[in-house]
Amino acid sequence: MPVRPVIRSTIIAFATAGALALSLAACTPQSSTGAGSSDSPVRGGTLTYASGDAEPTCLDPHVGGNYPQALVATQYLEELVSKNTKGQIIPWLATKWTESKDGLSWDFTLRDGVKFTDGTPLDAAAVKANVAHIQDPATGSSTGYLALGKVASTEIVSPRVIRFTLSQPDSALLESLTQPWLAIESPAALKRSKDVNCAHPVGTGPFIVKQWKKQDSITLVRNAGYTSPPADAAHHGPAYLSKIVWRFIPDSATRYAALKAGEVDVIDNAQPDTIVAAHKTKSLTELNAPRPGASNRIELNSGKAPFNDEKVREAFIRAADVNDGIKTLFFGTAKRSYSALSSVEPLGYSEPGLFGYEPKKANELLDAAGYTTRDADGYRTKDGTRLTVVFPVSTNQSIPAEQSLFEQIQATTKKVGFDVKLEPMDLSSWYAALAKNDYDAVSAPYTKVGPDVLRILYDSASITPAPSGYFANLAQVDIPSLDATLEKAAQVSDVAERSALYETAQKTILEGYYILPLYDQQNHYLLRNDVVGLRALPSVSTPLFYDTWLDR
Repeated sequence: MPVRPVIRSTIIAFATAGALALSLAACTPQSSTGAGSSDSPVRGGTLTYASGDAEPTCLDPHVGGNYPQALVATQYLEELVSKNTKGQIIPWLATKWTESKDGLSWDFTLRDGVKFTDGTPLDAAAVKANVAHIQDPATGSSTGYLALGKVASTEIVSPRVIRFTLSQPDSALLESLTQPWLAIESPAALKRSKDVNCAHPVGTGPFIVKQWKKQDSITLVRNAGYTSPPADAAHHGPAYLSKIVWRFIPDSATRYAALKAGEVDVIDNAQPDTIVAAHKTKSLTELNAPRPGASNRIELNSGKAPFNDEKVREAFIRAADVNDGIKTLFFGTAKRSYSALSSVEPLGYSEPGLFGYEPKKANELLDAAGYTTRDADGYRTKDGTRLTVVFPVSTNQSIPAEQSLFEQIQATTKKVGFDVKLEPMDLSSWYAALAKNDYDAVSAPYTKVGPDVLRILYDSASITPAPSGYFANLAQVDIPSLDATLEKAAQVSDVAERSALYETAQKTILEGYYILPLYDQQNHYLLRNDVVGLRALPSVSTPLFYDTWLDR
């Protein structure tokens, strides 16, 4: 089933201009300077942001834990720690932290005098309540729940010191705590019903959720009493902006038209063709911030036929002409990945030789796997069963260019006999399909800071669903030796040993042909030149509007 062929033809029409215009993604800054006609920040004003991501079903990122939640929650919730552009962990709501010699406990000292916007003080009891909320199955957490998997208990050492006790050492704990899905919320607000808290979560952040008009927008207003920016913020005190209107505009062309017309100030999920166009427009600029954690990749479900056979997995990968699709559809805005990890992860390991386009080899592998005959439509069969690959596609998470890339993969793998059935669906239907194991291949973005994302995605324990019902190991990799390697890597702090273990783990995943890497998870923001000081947090590359002001 083709996905948005009309959009694909629109994208291809920009190919010539794009090839000439772009080698630019690699040199785009991770913060905006704007037109710069004024040296002094302007206080006040309303910024309008237009998102192409799915509208969250809950504004509390503890519930579920997807990227659309992180995008907006970054404005009103804050984490214990953050990261700077060098990858170092820096203070945020916690001013310092110490690890015990055995690695089984961490003490965090909290900032003094910080209050949630409902007046509740930030203290150790508040952090304890948040950990309990994330770990409570009734919350339905996925991302936060998995990240806190080794936290056995918390203890209030003093009003400003909270102790995390672990079941095993966790070298990724600090990285995990930089993420919006583990942000700290008012313990008083958490006592409300889930529905109420989903609509109006309460944090310590620079903005406050004022109103949520579903299927339209979220209105955020400035927190006049704000005192707790991260250590690398450009200023102190309240945010410059008075208000943010967070709109949901799913159609990419409509979103870009609104930006050009000045109806909105910033858009996300910018398409390759619009990035090309924006770089020719004096009034617009780009903020490129690839997400950390996993690369964008196609997971092959090894838990059932046909991909429970390694030869079939390898055949599919060798029959997929990914490079040509990226070249023609992305115009230099995306670089091919050969790794399970994002290019921003220092411990990423690439193996390009595994992922060349080799249809002859693919045919040989399928013959060896027993798919030796073809039906009237040209698809291979075995024992009368067609070689079918059910591929649900989340239209909320895969941009049109990516959906067109899937079409090209569908076409090239058909040449060797695969019947790839692309099934576009909204986010809730997509999650439901995965929960029912109704997929053979899937592209599932997953953002987690650091290489520990490999444990979340490929440890056999992650085949078991989290309380939200989502399970992260969609390739259904079940290899005891890999589990052991990932467990050990998560416990050691020695840099060289940790690097060697994660390289071993990545080799196992890549050489077993469980995934087809595509490119980094894309975060391309386009903004008007009078938007100054916007940056993407180095943790998970979500925009933070605390230092942002409007030069108008």
